[in-house]
Amino acid sequence: MSPLQDRNLLLGVTGGIAAYKSAELVRLLRRAGARVRVVMTGAAGRFITPMTLQALSGEPVRQELFDPAHEAAMGHIELARWADRILIAPASADFMARLAAGIADDLLSTICLATGSPVIVAPAMNQGMWRNPATRENAALLQRRGVVLWGPAEGEQACGEQGPGRMLEPADLLRRLERHLAGDGRFAGRHVLLTAGPTREALDPVRYLTNRSSGKMGYALAEAFLAEGAQVTLVSGPVALPPPAGAETIAVESALEMEQAVLDRVNRCDLFVACAAVADYRPRVVAGEKIKKRDETLGLELVRNPDILARVAALPAPPFTVGFAAETSDPVARAEEKRRRKGVDMIAANLVGAAEGGFERDDNALTVLWEGGHRELPLSGKRQLADRLVALIAERYEPGN
Repeated sequence: MSPLQDRNLLLGVTGGIAAYKSAELVRLLRRAGARVRVVMTGAAGRFITPMTLQALSGEPVRQELFDPAHEAAMGHIELARWADRILIAPASADFMARLAAGIADDLLSTICLATGSPVIVAPAMNQGMWRNPATRENAALLQRRGVVLWGPAEGEQACGEQGPGRMLEPADLLRRLERHLAGDGRFAGRHVLLTAGPTREALDPVRYLTNRSSGKMGYALAEAFLAEGAQVTLVSGPVALPPPAGAETIAVESALEMEQAVLDRVNRCDLFVACAAVADYRPRVVAGEKIKKRDETLGLELVRNPDILARVAALPAPPFTVGFAAETSDPVARAEEKRRRKGVDMIAANLVGAAEGGFERDDNALTVLWEGGHRELPLSGKRQLADRLVALIAERYEPGN
């Protein structure tokens, strides 16, 4: 039996092209046994008709706060108390801003302000709107207040652009709701320490050695762990990405800084996931002034950086450790050698420098290895790939595996 059986679910629909997905979501929720009532904002009615959602839910669709037929009996309070969960899907940037500000100027925002039940938000907007600092701050504020944020996903948008901002698919939202009601996620109560992005190793005050890592895979993993209820601490090298809403993010530059940030926090975590592309070497001497162009050749002496993953795995009582191996050839064999040598629980191998996947791209593919087993995670968007990898880690992390 689905955890949604006989549950009261209020679905809020705001204005955006993703409102068409709400019809399928209502159908899936009803099929799972939920009692569904729909509340639409005025803008939502420009994208999908109330009649459609009323036919699918079997209940009248509410739109107006000042509706004499309902507000004589304080209908907005009745709905706020009736709902076991409130799911806003799609949630526009405008609605998230009003919710963060505590504005109650329509029926849906008033219900959210009045309810004591969990509120879940599935954002849907243009990628530029999602990346805007105002939206990111609103998302982080809502999460600090206990609002659950699911998504957004990455991919092609109605405007033709690519990037984060797509509403999660109805089937994905259904699965998350079922897990949420059954126990709040596979990593609820667990602390995940995660590294992401490149490191920069200074040559002089203006130059450094680095690599092509964009941090996209690590940041997608942070969001996937958050969606599964984990407390996430993200130690990040320099990237052009907004911090994941809900994660504690520590910004570092060099491998030595990343190592120290990890060692300061590793004793408080249950899982350590080393997704960062840490520079293997750093200059032995960092020039105090800009190196001038004089000779035809320039010698550079490098020294090895610490192996952060191996050091964590060698602790007397290490957390569950997951590493990454980015290789330009024979990635699986080389990843398995690294897994054994470093003594980690799992390692994810990926091919970089090829025509598809790897650094600086939105897609990737992984081969995940552990003692006595492996699994292929085929090419997909990094956010979707992160969900699959987190699910696999949950399988291996369970006691007895």
